[in-house]
Amino acid sequence: MNEKRVLIVDDESAIREMIAVALEMADFDYMEAEDALQAHSMIVDQRPDLILLDWMLPGTSGVELARRLKKDATTADIPIIMLTAKGEEDNKIQGLEVGADDYITKPFSPRELVARLKAVLRRATPPGVDSPIDVEGLVLDPVGHRVSNAGGAISIGPTEYRLLQFFMTHQDRVYTRAQLLDQVWGGNVYVEERTVDVHIRRLRKALGPDHDYLVQTVRGAGYRFSTRVG
Repeated sequence: MNEKRVLIVDDESAIREMIAVALEMADFDYMEAEDALQAHSMIVDQRPDLILLDWMLPGTSGVELARRLKKDATTADIPIIMLTAKGEEDNKIQGLEVGADDYITKPFSPRELVARLKAVLRRATPPGVDSPIDVEGLVLDPVGHRVSNAGGAISIGPTEYRLLQFFMTHQDRVYTRAQLLDQVWGGNVYVEERTVDVHIRRLRKALGPDHDYLVQTVRGAGYRFSTRVG
């Protein structure tokens, strides 16, 4: 049995039922909410692993709920997939700008939904997600969402944190900028490849002289995280 729990937030019971059946067949646990108020209460109390959130909800919209969740440090890390009948590009961008991890337009097939859901969960929960990772004194604590070294806590931005977490759980392999964009930012986010270089520089600066050598440039190929130099 898959231990991942998904919260379905949609005011249409037929949609919730269709999604629930698909999740059940894929061995996911699930909960249901029909509006943003009920959903928020369940999210705070029960901490789902992923939220399937309808764009149009009675009262507070799905977009407003997503914005609220992403601004709150206690819920900001929960992945969100927006569900909507709107296919316009500006709505897609708006959904991603408030922090949604993916976007799926109704009508969708249950098979496509489960595939997208699994992809988002893979990006959100890399291997060893619960255990602190220690690489030559650089420690990443996924539960506490902190990075530290012998000198204490390291101040690091959210994107640099995700980048470092991916690197530390995927050591000694070269990744292209496109691969890093797909794994760290998500394949459907509108980000240019050179953005990766900016965040690599910020990450090295945050790590400081004791550990910046771990993030290595492989000329003509991309980047690698390794304790071996050269």
